[in-house]
Amino acid sequence: MAKNHIVTLKELSKKLNISISTVSRALNDHPDISPNTVDRVKKLANELNYVPNLFAKGFRTKKTNILGVIVPNVSHMYTTTILKGILDEAELSGYRVIISESKNDETKQVEMLQTMIQFGADGILMSLAKKTSSVNKILSMLQRVPLVLFDKVSDKIPCTQIVIDEEEAAYNAVQHLIGLGKERIAILKETENSYNSEKRFAGYKRALEANNLPLKEKLVLSTEDISLINGKRLTNVLLSLKKRPDAIFAITDNAAIGAIQTLNKFSIKIPEEIAVVGFSNSASATIITPSLTTVDQPGERLGRTATTYLIKEIQNPVEDLVTKTIEIKTNLVVRASTFKG
Repeated sequence: MAKNHIVTLKELSKKLNISISTVSRALNDHPDISPNTVDRVKKLANELNYVPNLFAKGFRTKKTNILGVIVPNVSHMYTTTILKGILDEAELSGYRVIISESKNDETKQVEMLQTMIQFGADGILMSLAKKTSSVNKILSMLQRVPLVLFDKVSDKIPCTQIVIDEEEAAYNAVQHLIGLGKERIAILKETENSYNSEKRFAGYKRALEANNLPLKEKLVLSTEDISLINGKRLTNVLLSLKKRPDAIFAITDNAAIGAIQTLNKFSIKIPEEIAVVGFSNSASATIITPSLTTVDQPGERLGRTATTYLIKEIQNPVEDLVTKTIEIKTNLVVRASTFKG
């Protein structure tokens, strides 16, 4: 047999001298086909390394049992935990998953969405690219395939959206700092209008207001990329203030770790002089000294929940497109950066 030869249903039916439809039903264990015929068909299919053409099957049945997943960055630690939840839940429900990366590029994101539809995905799970400025092309595709957004979402897109309770998580983190007697609490956040950043900032402001603490503009620092390097840079800015903060709340662990490294560099006692709280509970949170108090993001649970909702919508299509937000609860993991044991 030729190296690149692809075995077809037609070829199996010819060798077995039975109809193509009988071969197809035998491969799918149809009750109308005798056990003997099923065994014969499967034995030959196995010998010839027959692989079903999912796209041809999808064309006939209008169902491929494939879910498309689009994320900004597959190597991001939190994203990998979400993907694990998606893959596990999809497998349990009999779905295969195709994963693609937008690289935080809006144009590439739309291209990936179109590709998933061309591949015949039954539904799509997507975390929006950071710089998504227009959702018009996404909206135009909502009538073609079920879409569930997760993590990075937008209230401009009428669909089911699965997120963690960002505002409440930030509120609880800042309340923790206030409970330790901290009053000048700085926040390191994103410059752009990011859903996650704005929700966390809202929680920060609500906690200050609930405790009659003023919002001090000099303690609100923003950067486009809320990274470890910028965490270091912004902490240097805070240390240059005449009245330094007594705590730092960073909306990512990376920025919080950058803050800790800068504070350590200047021998500032953590948490006595300045306490630090991060967000995500990454693996690095326990490696840094002192270990980082941080909001634990249940990525696997979020991924499983998003997949469950998408499959429900595939199996029971909705008539009216509406925004439905499902919030996953978080918890604060207290470590040495805020608590001296």
